[in-house]
Amino acid sequence: MAKTPLDSLTRRLAAFALMACSMSGVLTGPAMAAAPFEDTIAQRALACTACHGPQGRAAPDGYYPRLAGKPAGYLYNQLLNFRDGRRHYGLMTQLLEPLNGPAGDAYLLEIAQYFSQLDVPYPAPVPTPASANLLRLGQRLVMQGDAARQVPACVQCHGQAMTGVAPHIPGLLGLPRDYLNAQLGAWRAGQRRAQAPDCMKDVVARLTLEDINAVASWVAAQPLPASTKPQVTLPALAPGAVPIDCGSAPATTQLKAQVKVRN
Repeated sequence: MAKTPLDSLTRRLAAFALMACSMSGVLTGPAMAAAPFEDTIAQRALACTACHGPQGRAAPDGYYPRLAGKPAGYLYNQLLNFRDGRRHYGLMTQLLEPLNGPAGDAYLLEIAQYFSQLDVPYPAPVPTPASANLLRLGQRLVMQGDAARQVPACVQCHGQAMTGVAPHIPGLLGLPRDYLNAQLGAWRAGQRRAQAPDCMKDVVARLTLEDINAVASWVAAQPLPASTKPQVTLPALAPGAVPIDCGSAPATTQLKAQVKVRN
């Protein structure tokens, strides 16, 4: 029987999952020999946890972000962006490059849906070394924006609680300062892109390096609210604010019917 790109990804995920179990100490000694590989999305998703931490909670180094609880549409779009070259990280590209066409898209959506449904606690924010002036600048940009430079408030899209808006907009809280700085810097340098119109590229182009550091420093220092789940609707526009046109990957609603839950 001819092998498909989906078969290739399944084999890769199986290998990465076994590696993740070994690295985390889940399977060691006799237990490793006795534990069969189960063909479930949960076990194949262990491949992701080798870098993104147990249950997709994020890695401790600050550069592999949290997956658990992020909106499914956002996670799905990022998988497409890595596969299609809008985001660049060699390991992710190699893992996803076999996938194309409807079957591959549906499989990526299934992975995204799995992680989006995980509800695990966030760690407490790390104390920030940033100055009070820098934090005030970050708070102002996040909560109010800068109308003179046509910089919208971050909360206009990411939600007033900054926990994201389902299905496509991620939360900002719980992300380390270094990761936020790196991603905003990547947009500014053209190393990260999204589907056109790329609203993040347009916004970040209006920010200075000090602005980026201020936003990242203030956001990373904020505590998590009692409910960390994404909101379901965008907040009402503040007086004087204008809607932002953001592109996205192909509509996930067309793919949901193709997803088969693997038990």
